Amino acid sequence: MFYKNVRCALLACVVLAWTPLQARQTTDAPVDMAAQAARIPVEHFFENQSFSGATLSPDGRRLAMRVAPPGQRVRLAVLDLASMQVKVVAYFSDADVDTFRWVNDQRLVFDLEDRQLAQGAQRYGSGLYAVNADGSNYRQLVTRNHMLQNKRALLMLPWNTFLLSSIGDQQSDDVYVTQPDFSQPGNIVDEPLLRLNTSTGTYKTVTQPAGTRNWLFDKAGELRIVQVRSNGQDSILYRDAATAPWQTLATFSSYGGGKNVFQPAFFAPDGTLYVHALRGGDKLALYRYDLAGKRIGDTPLAASPDFDVHAEMLGTEGRLLGLRYEADTQTTQWLDEKMQAIQKQVNALLPMTVNSLSTGWRSATPFILVRSFSDTTPTIYRLFNSETGSLSVLGGAHPTILPSQMANKDLRHYKARDGLDIPAWLTIPRGPAKMRPMVVLVHGGPWVRNTWDWNAESQFLASRGYVVLEPEFRGSTGYGQQHFKAGWKQWGLKMQDDIADGTRWAIEQGIADPQRICIAGASYGGYAALMGLINDPDLYRCGIDMAGVTDIDLLRDGSWGGYSDISQDYRKYGMPLLVGDPVKDAAQFKATSPLQQAARIRQPLLLAYGSADQRVPLPHGRKFYDAVRKTNAQVEWVEYATEGHGWALPVNRFDYWRRVEAFLQRNIGTAAAKGTTP
Repeated sequence: MFYKNVRCALLACVVLAWTPLQARQTTDAPVDMAAQAARIPVEHFFENQSFSGATLSPDGRRLAMRVAPPGQRVRLAVLDLASMQVKVVAYFSDADVDTFRWVNDQRLVFDLEDRQLAQGAQRYGSGLYAVNADGSNYRQLVTRNHMLQNKRALLMLPWNTFLLSSIGDQQSDDVYVTQPDFSQPGNIVDEPLLRLNTSTGTYKTVTQPAGTRNWLFDKAGELRIVQVRSNGQDSILYRDAATAPWQTLATFSSYGGGKNVFQPAFFAPDGTLYVHALRGGDKLALYRYDLAGKRIGDTPLAASPDFDVHAEMLGTEGRLLGLRYEADTQTTQWLDEKMQAIQKQVNALLPMTVNSLSTGWRSATPFILVRSFSDTTPTIYRLFNSETGSLSVLGGAHPTILPSQMANKDLRHYKARDGLDIPAWLTIPRGPAKMRPMVVLVHGGPWVRNTWDWNAESQFLASRGYVVLEPEFRGSTGYGQQHFKAGWKQWGLKMQDDIADGTRWAIEQGIADPQRICIAGASYGGYAALMGLINDPDLYRCGIDMAGVTDIDLLRDGSWGGYSDISQDYRKYGMPLLVGDPVKDAAQFKATSPLQQAARIRQPLLLAYGSADQRVPLPHGRKFYDAVRKTNAQVEWVEYATEGHGWALPVNRFDYWRRVEAFLQRNIGTAAAKGTTP
């Protein structure tokens, strides 16, 4: 795929923490699920993950992972699978380990973040560090300091150097890094590409065309394909050797696509290029690409009649083992018979979860890493021994969550008023399924989709007794080109109608109490929540807007005191196509502006914004709050200092969701049902 700039012993502690949790799930004693679920603390849903990112070394002999003991910093640990001994190889008193990756069998590279500071309070970059799996040969490669203030920093690469997620050959000490230029905010500036040796700190610049945005490397770790952007056009370029000239394979609109559009996916171990393409159809699929003939193959290797396929390669150094992609849930398509058999073994042991298997790139052991999850189960990592058939727990992201207390999440479909099929995720609390209070939770983006997995927000709301409806309104991605393009220029219009039609569908099905429905969302979802209150006041008793856009012109143009990270390229070429033209669609923008229509909102409203948000700057919230409270006394405002586009600090997540809980209880909860609120 294209790569972009992103001694109890530990195992014993993890297992001990998990075992009682399993025992409580299997008890035969009768349990009042509703009463038990109501007591689940908000912290259990929105705390940081305690165990994450487990990854096998290329030779399959070790496992690296992020671990975070309660109240402590995130550290990088390595488990030796022969001895089952764990060693913490990276730990900082003032920072948390973030992204990490195996460079080769012995060496890891990682960067940092500070989880005790919100985005606006960050003063240091992520840095870049390398260390051996036994903790030796530690080296800092990139400074975290934005200002070079000492001689030691001069020996490192500058703070704006970031790791690419390229696999590379995993046999050298080298990784690829880029250096984006942040001195011209909102502009596309060439990013140098460097090949960096993690042992010596030396590097060399890799030649690439001007305007390169994305990179694809072959199995030997050599750059072979780039995506170049210029004046609203993207070109896919290829070269067959490091010294060969670049050849253009395709050119198309950056945002609108075109007849020849495709996206390079990966080079298979045998050197075959695979791409994602439509090939005249409605859904993206995975195809072989003939580089000599510059053409896409006729038969897809992976396709779905209902979903776009964005496939991840599962392979070894010698061959392609399988593919993994998202359909109605995460799907693994094994091409290797041995892996097919192992998948069946694991699924028989874990029948209630989706089980994603992974191996080392050139594994020399029988160990398989198993990442399991479901709609009711947060991610759990296990280790499967394919020789003995044993399966052992390594750790879980949220070990305090009991699947038996969670609610099931199903994909449903309904018809929009113009006949378009709209998928929607429906989470229904345990217990009676009829005439429940409901929260319509609108995803952000809006050019994204929801997935079938454990979601803290919907599960928290369900634990408090609310049905949660998450519509995949037109414009959502993953459901084909027709569904995606039907959302162009439909902010506040047909996109909004789809959400209202889903709400009415839930009422007609007897699922939702029509007198107790609230609409909520973040970012674009916050915009949709506000427009829902404006367009359909009969449907929604209240609304919740977290970091929501309140005016399209304000989003495009920005405002004094509110820096936006939206690129000039997107403003110039993307927004006119996807959202609307500022001149031709000016009347539409006014009619679909929550800021301009604020006086029409009379329902109770919760507004929450971050003071350091660069995607939807604070003036969106402040201007709207000042406008709406002139005619609406039922508006609650909360501003989180130094937070960005979402709440990075657990304490703020806890506070926000407690506010949401109290707000919903007043307006559509049991208090509202008893008539104790106006």
